[in-house]
Amino acid sequence: MKCNKFYIIPFLVILLSACERAFIKENPEPNNAEVFDHLWETVDQKYSFFDDKDIDWDRAKSLYRGDAVRARNSIELFNALADLLFVLEDGHVNLSAGIDLSRNWEWYLDYPPNFNWDIIERNYLLPSEDYQISGPLHNTIIDSVGYIYYESFGNSVSTSLLDYIILKFEEEQINSLEGPVAGLIIDIRNNGGGSISNAFTIANRFAGDKTKVADWFYKNGPAHDDFTKAEEKFIEFDGDEEYKFNKPIVVLTNRSSYSSANFFASMMSFIPNVTLMGDQTGGGGGLPINNELPNGWRVRFSSTRTIDARGNNIEFGVAPDVKLDLDSADLQNGRDTMIEAAIDLIKN
Repeated sequence: MKCNKFYIIPFLVILLSACERAFIKENPEPNNAEVFDHLWETVDQKYSFFDDKDIDWDRAKSLYRGDAVRARNSIELFNALADLLFVLEDGHVNLSAGIDLSRNWEWYLDYPPNFNWDIIERNYLLPSEDYQISGPLHNTIIDSVGYIYYESFGNSVSTSLLDYIILKFEEEQINSLEGPVAGLIIDIRNNGGGSISNAFTIANRFAGDKTKVADWFYKNGPAHDDFTKAEEKFIEFDGDEEYKFNKPIVVLTNRSSYSSANFFASMMSFIPNVTLMGDQTGGGGGLPINNELPNGWRVRFSSTRTIDARGNNIEFGVAPDVKLDLDSADLQNGRDTMIEAAIDLIKN
């Protein structure tokens, strides 16, 4: 009888384990319909530009839900969801799935690039004895005009760094016996955005008296027109008067100036001594938020609206004061005619 105990104990363990599995079910994997419906409903309630873009979101659901439900694998499901999101025509919208990242690139691919970093670096920056890379800001003096190139608002800037560059420009010009700089070019072409706080830092550095630049509206309900009351946005010079820059400023933009660069161009347009030159910015007037889908994928989309102080919705971009495209023949000859046109405008 003593031997039989060794057979009974393993049997009881197996039996109890089987009973546990019978009563405790594992969480089932979300099916395609659940994933699609979660995405559609989340965007339906929280996306900010349905009315501005006249988007029929219900029709989009009827067009793409079937493709998602019938998807046989992750790639087919991803493509169906990406097709749904593409309807929003928004560069801030993307689906991140590990296997791929969806995004709308038409806001700049459908337009001339109007930018060539190789030409700027080789022919305008490196030949200059004044060229420095101060933090994220490439800067030099070109024909008695200060020039700053800022590649990404994701790279932090400070008022003290801007003060250093402006004072350096003035001192170098005086030391060269050519007199003070005539003005300043701020080049944000191909700047895809980043932190909005950096945009405010630079705009405040060159602003004058307190000036309203925009109203921000945040999505706060499920209906497409559910928004908070306006949150007013202002810029104002907050430094020492001796550092104030009142000379002409030209901001260079192209279609790849997006998101925070778009905000920056809009804010700078309210400063009297500033001229926007180049192509219209690419847009991106909403602050994005993220949401996780039932299958672990993540979606990002715009959840705010920005209306500038003139009543323009900057989701669709900011128009330049001086429209200018780079000429292909000039590019072949190594010339950036936007920089040269900005210098002419400042000095004449």
